[in-house]
Amino acid sequence: MTENSPPSPNLIQARAHELSPGFSIRRALPTREQRMIGAWCFLDHIGPVEFDADQGMHVGAHPHIGLQTFTWMVEGQIRHRDSLGYNQVIRPGQVNLMTAGKGVSHTEDSLPGEKRLHGAQLWIALPPEKETIEPAFHHYSHLPEWRFGGLHYTLLAGQFQNQTSPVAVHTPLLGLDIFAPNGGASAMLHLNHAFEHGMMVLNGEVQLSCGESIKPGVLAYWPPGVSTLNVYLTAGTRLLFIGGEPFPEPVKIWWNFVSGASDNLRQAVLDWNRFHTRFGVVPGQNHRRLTSPAYPS
Repeated sequence: MTENSPPSPNLIQARAHELSPGFSIRRALPTREQRMIGAWCFLDHIGPVEFDADQGMHVGAHPHIGLQTFTWMVEGQIRHRDSLGYNQVIRPGQVNLMTAGKGVSHTEDSLPGEKRLHGAQLWIALPPEKETIEPAFHHYSHLPEWRFGGLHYTLLAGQFQNQTSPVAVHTPLLGLDIFAPNGGASAMLHLNHAFEHGMMVLNGEVQLSCGESIKPGVLAYWPPGVSTLNVYLTAGTRLLFIGGEPFPEPVKIWWNFVSGASDNLRQAVLDWNRFHTRFGVVPGQNHRRLTSPAYPS
């Protein structure tokens, strides 16, 4: 492989999933073809969706263990409330990062009157030695941004082009938003060859030097070994690019729980459904509480 001939990506079709009644998203990770990209173990593309006056996104109280939830907003606003007491609205260009560790619960709601929503929600698996750390929450209102060659870059996680994101993660990762605001533009992305990488087009179209054309609803995946990637974004296109060092073993996921061990998932299901105090209570949840499906015997 040379810099001028990176391999064609594996193309993985995202699947529709109902996040709340009447509100569907595209789920790109995990899939049968690809469980993880680095520590990124979950990727939902939210919208863009238009709401009627009486609609919106409303996700009742639900728990997590063994992961970090990562929300990136493009349009609209979502209110995050959690059992740690945080009540934070996330707006376009911002990131919410909740570290579940040993256990936390939260709710997510679009704001009253919100008519349009677009963004991405991801999970980052915690390494085995960090699975049961104390839960935490951080809001990042300012991220590294720059323009080059007609494109607008926002660094969401990790390092890229001598920039470093302030978002606190526990394994080597990359999260990058690239937007073509005015017209079509090309970029040569210089990548960490030890990382595996994935690209999700949020809107528009990306053309690759190998001849592939990527549109929303498809996750493009490259295994480790790629050091450069040439992309062309048509006018108005926005893409989410992620990467990371491969996990030694894929984590196990059941419902909203992540762990390297099945016993931890089984216990989390029992604890949540029995109202164990490890997950706390979200202030103001008003009985909006989801129930975990039983773990397979």
